[in-house]
Amino acid sequence: MRLILMRHAKSDWSLDADDHARPLNARGEASARILGDWLRAESYLPDDVLCSTSCRTRQTLTLLKLSAPVRFERDLYHASPDTLLNVLRSGTGRSLLVIGHNPGIASLANTLVNIRPAHVRFRDYPTGATLIVDFDISDWSQLSPGTGNARDFVIPRELMSV
Repeated sequence: MRLILMRHAKSDWSLDADDHARPLNARGEASARILGDWLRAESYLPDDVLCSTSCRTRQTLTLLKLSAPVRFERDLYHASPDTLLNVLRSGTGRSLLVIGHNPGIASLANTLVNIRPAHVRFRDYPTGATLIVDFDISDWSQLSPGTGNARDFVIPRELMSV
């Protein structure tokens, strides 16, 4: 089973909006598009998506331009690592994309892998950070911390400079 664990792209702090309604900024929109291109180029395509209900996570998902069933989960909005793990365990498909928020996403990423990627930004998981991690399980309900094999980790800034 493969997990694609993504933090939403860069959001716009200049608007006087409720946090849940905060949209992406121009850089975030570009980052989401390039992340979608990268996922397709690397054949990291999900067959199931779990996405927070916030505006910025929904926009990130739309701009990825992926075709997979989507379930919007309010519980993913600023979720703790434990809540994220519980929602993840309800996933279906062999390749699952989860789009959420820090600090929960960063903490979960750090606890899921058996060996952390050497990337300098892995621990803080900046906006748009995406981890590809494989698990030797047959169902998401079997997911447990420390059992994932990190396959790839990327941040949008690196992709934009290529």
